[in-house]
Amino acid sequence: MTENEEFAEALLDQISVETDEEKEIAELTSRINDDSTIPKSFENMEKFAENETSKLIQKVSDFTNLDVPSDIKIEFPNLKQFKMLKAKKVHTTNESRKYVNNLFSAIAELDTKKIAESIDDDFAKFLVYSTYAKSYISKISTTYGDILDSVIYLNKFILSSYPQIILYKQGPPFESKIEQVNSGYRGALKMTLLEELIHSTQNNLYEENKTAVINVNSINEELAKMIIELDESTTTKLYDYLQLQTVPEDFPIAKKANLFFMLNPDNFIVNVLGPDVMTFTKVEIDPKISEFIPGLLDIYQRWLLPIQKHHAAFTTMEGIAEFSVQNILHDDNDFQNYLTTFMGTDFSSYQIRKSMGKDFTTKIYEKFGSDSFKFLIEKPPSTKELKDPELYLKRDLSTGSNYYK
Repeated sequence: MTENEEFAEALLDQISVETDEEKEIAELTSRINDDSTIPKSFENMEKFAENETSKLIQKVSDFTNLDVPSDIKIEFPNLKQFKMLKAKKVHTTNESRKYVNNLFSAIAELDTKKIAESIDDDFAKFLVYSTYAKSYISKISTTYGDILDSVIYLNKFILSSYPQIILYKQGPPFESKIEQVNSGYRGALKMTLLEELIHSTQNNLYEENKTAVINVNSINEELAKMIIELDESTTTKLYDYLQLQTVPEDFPIAKKANLFFMLNPDNFIVNVLGPDVMTFTKVEIDPKISEFIPGLLDIYQRWLLPIQKHHAAFTTMEGIAEFSVQNILHDDNDFQNYLTTFMGTDFSSYQIRKSMGKDFTTKIYEKFGSDSFKFLIEKPPSTKELKDPELYLKRDLSTGSNYYK
């Protein structure tokens, strides 16, 4: 087995918990379908979406004063299709687009040979985008839906399986429990559709986030190439200086990969400087490391602004959606049953759950009401304002000034 193939197998091992869970869900669903004693008369996902979407669009409009795109569509991809949607959600330059699609396809198919080929094709891109693949695919079983280009995608593999699995795990007698489970299932569908309908109104935030992430990924590709091109002597000295775990000399790919994952600014800068780096205007690093990689500090400094824009835009997008769903569905019985039956919690616990984006949105809403959403989308906060909402509240929101200077 080549080192590329061993590296590919190691990557699949890192997502094995998720892929094992996918197999378990599929096997359990098949077993339930073959058991005539278990009721299966749950809400039809496609019909529910068709019947409820217009009502939910109206609720979004009433609460936020925002317009959902008139051309919005809903699709129901299977597991492989949903994973490929996640590939499209990785924002890249046009040059890297095909590579990312091929890599996600290989990982979705658990194809060691194709993954190894992708390492050989462009090792730098593999280092950057395999991290996304691991992150996104490891969250598939907890992701109900997503949106891209005015199309809402509902995760058919998960959503069509969960109600009967929930009922099955509760055990008999089934008939007395089926309505509460079915109601909770409707609540899950309402929540998912609402979240994505709200995201569909956030075009300016989406574009700001997309541009920032493309810049971040381009910088990370540059860093990966820089590390790959280090000569063997420098690589060994830097490896020893950082006290990284020893790798046999006949595994050069693993050695370079370990260096990249250590020095990747998402890891190295954030872990060293902490989350407050999102409000910094400059970074500093150990001068000795700069001796080994003279261009590293410049990479980190150029990374700082786009990562902050990404953090601010993404946090705001999620915060608006979470705050809006919480308020729109606060007295919805189906949603209450979703929380108790599927999530094992209640609305009070859900309501007080903390997140920077939701807490920030709450503060802005307290002053501006439904106008808040337009302000937040058209005039996104900076990372400093996210941390201190009073700074945003003092801003002249009638202007479109540059908040990242």
